[in-house]
Amino acid sequence: MSHPIRLLRTASLSLGLFLTSAIAMSATIEVSGVKLEDRVTVGDSNLQLNGAGVRYKAVFKVYTAGLYLSEKASTPEAVMAAPGPKRMTITMLRDIDSGELGKLFSRGMEDNMDRRAFSRLIPGVLRMSQVFSDHKRLQTGETFVLDWIPGTGTVLTVKGKVEGDPFVEPEFFNALMRIWLGNKPADWQLKDALLGKTS
Repeated sequence: MSHPIRLLRTASLSLGLFLTSAIAMSATIEVSGVKLEDRVTVGDSNLQLNGAGVRYKAVFKVYTAGLYLSEKASTPEAVMAAPGPKRMTITMLRDIDSGELGKLFSRGMEDNMDRRAFSRLIPGVLRMSQVFSDHKRLQTGETFVLDWIPGTGTVLTVKGKVEGDPFVEPEFFNALMRIWLGNKPADWQLKDALLGKTS
């Protein structure tokens, strides 16, 4: 085989691999009309979508949630113990009073922790509730994100804007995760979906 042809074939193969890789990296899944990337970058880490699902209140869809981890986890304990950054994304499927949503999150944390552990997180819980209250309403299609970044803390981003300083306690992010993954989750079907147990 002549040198130019070999170079052309090598270039074609490289381009093919690049395009395949690019397509794989940009893959999305759709959950109730919300598109979620199957991979995201948080800090310097690449995370994969562990699971995603819909939070229902009675028969009404409230929001879509997606959990991202550095490696797959199928139990709440494995999620809590997973190394590196983590991300939870929430996209609204209906308009909702965001102050009320903040109160529900606070209640969800309290319901899934012992009283002493929860009391240590009260300053952070109050600050998070205030952030949601300040936004008044979250509209259909709007998103907020909870990122755990080791060495930084929990970063809350609402509608694309980082809200205040990080919540530095490692326990705070895990307490938030228990809203969806604890013994009294917000929605049992959503818990299974976030753990990758349902499609």
